[in-house]
Amino acid sequence: MNAAPTRQQTIAFGASGFPAQLLTQTFSAFVVYFYVAQLAVPAAWVAGAMIAHGILNAVLNPIVGTLSDRIRTPWGRRVPWIGVGIVPLVVAFALVWMPPELPAAGLIVWFLLVVAVYDVAFVVVVLNISALFPEIFRTTDERARGNTPRQIFAILGMVLGTAGAPVLYSTIGWAAMAVVLSAVCLVLFVWSLLGGMIERPAPAEEPKAMPWRDQLRYTFRNRAFVPYVIGSLFVQTAIAVILAAIPFYVRYSLNSAEGNSSLLLGAIFVTAIPSIVLWSTVVRHTSPRTAVLWSVAVFGVAVLGYLAPSTVLGAVLVGVGVGVGVGGLLQLLEVMLGQIIDDDAMRTGHRREGAYFGVNGFVVRGSVVLQALVAAAVLTSSGFDATLADAQPEGVDSGIRIMLAVIPLAFSALAWICFWLYPIRSRDV
Repeated sequence: MNAAPTRQQTIAFGASGFPAQLLTQTFSAFVVYFYVAQLAVPAAWVAGAMIAHGILNAVLNPIVGTLSDRIRTPWGRRVPWIGVGIVPLVVAFALVWMPPELPAAGLIVWFLLVVAVYDVAFVVVVLNISALFPEIFRTTDERARGNTPRQIFAILGMVLGTAGAPVLYSTIGWAAMAVVLSAVCLVLFVWSLLGGMIERPAPAEEPKAMPWRDQLRYTFRNRAFVPYVIGSLFVQTAIAVILAAIPFYVRYSLNSAEGNSSLLLGAIFVTAIPSIVLWSTVVRHTSPRTAVLWSVAVFGVAVLGYLAPSTVLGAVLVGVGVGVGVGGLLQLLEVMLGQIIDDDAMRTGHRREGAYFGVNGFVVRGSVVLQALVAAAVLTSSGFDATLADAQPEGVDSGIRIMLAVIPLAFSALAWICFWLYPIRSRDV
C-alpha cells in the first residue's frame, strides 16, 4: 500500500480493537473468580499465578517488539506474526475456561501453562497490530481518522467482555461461553487481517538492523518518549484505580445494589464512544500535545465530581463527564506515540514501531501494581473490614471517595505535567 488507506481498510483494521479488548476484559474480570470460586483453587495460588502472568506479559512486550522490528519476510514485518498468532491466541483463551478434572495443584499447573501460551500469542498479535497503526496511517490527520473506528470497536469489546460474559456463563456455562467468545474473536481478527492489515513497501535499501544495546539507548534517551510513557503510566493508573473503586463506591458510599456498578461503568464507556469523534476533530485542528493536555484536564476535573453524589443517578452523571476524558485518552495516546516514532525514524533512519510499543507496554503494566497498592493502602487506612459486610466504619466512605476522585486527580495532574514537557509541539513531524 502506497496511498492512504480506504474507508473499508480503515474499518477492517479498526475491527481488531474488538477482539483484543474482549479477550483482555473477560480474562482480567473473571479468571480469578472462575478458578477460586468455581474450581476451588486456593486464592493465594491463583494470586501467585496472576503475578507470574503479569511479569511474563510485561517482559514479552519489549522482546517481541524488538524482534518484530528486526525480522524481515517476503510478507512484511508485522503481518506474518499476526497471522501465525491468531489461532493459538483464541484456542489458548478458550482452554483457560475448559480445564480437565484435576485436583487443585493440577488446575494451577494447567492455568500456568495455558496462560503462558495465551500471553505469548496475545503479545505477538496485539503488539504487532499496534505497531502497524503508525505505519498504515502516516499523518496526524490520518491517524485521528483511522483510530476512531478502532477505539469504538475496542469500547464495544470492553462492554461485551465485562457485561456480556456473565450473561453467557450464567446461561450456557463457562466452557460454552469460552467457545462463543473465541469464535467471535477469531472471525473479527481474520476479517481485520485480510481486509485492513496491509504493510507499506520496504525501502529498496534498508539500513542495517540496529543493535540491541542501541535499541534501548535510543528509546530511553528519546526526549519525547520518556515524558510520554511516564504520562501514559499515570493516566492508565488513574483509570485502573477508578475501575477498581467503583464497586466499593456503589456498595459502601452510595449504599446501593452491587449490580448498579454496571450503570456507572456504562456511563463512562457509552459517553466515550461519541467523544472519540470529538477528540479526533480536536487533534486534527491543533496538535497531539495540545489535544492530550485538554483531554487529561477534562478527565482530571471530571473525576473530582465523584466526591459529591449520594445517589446512583448523580454518580452516573459524573461518569458522563469522565467518559468524555476517557474517550480523548483512548483516541489520542496512540496518535502521540505515532508522532514519536516518526521523529525517531528521522533521527535514526529506522522505523521502530515494535520497540516503542513494546517498551510502552512494559512500562504501562506498572499501572496494575500501582492500582493494587493504592487500593490496599486506602482500604486498610480507612478501616475497611470485609467481615463487617455493610456495617463499615465511618471512615470507609471518605476513603473510598478519595480513592475514586482525589487519587485519580493526583495521577492526572502528574500526567498533565509529563505531557506539558512533551517537546514536539507541531501537528506532524
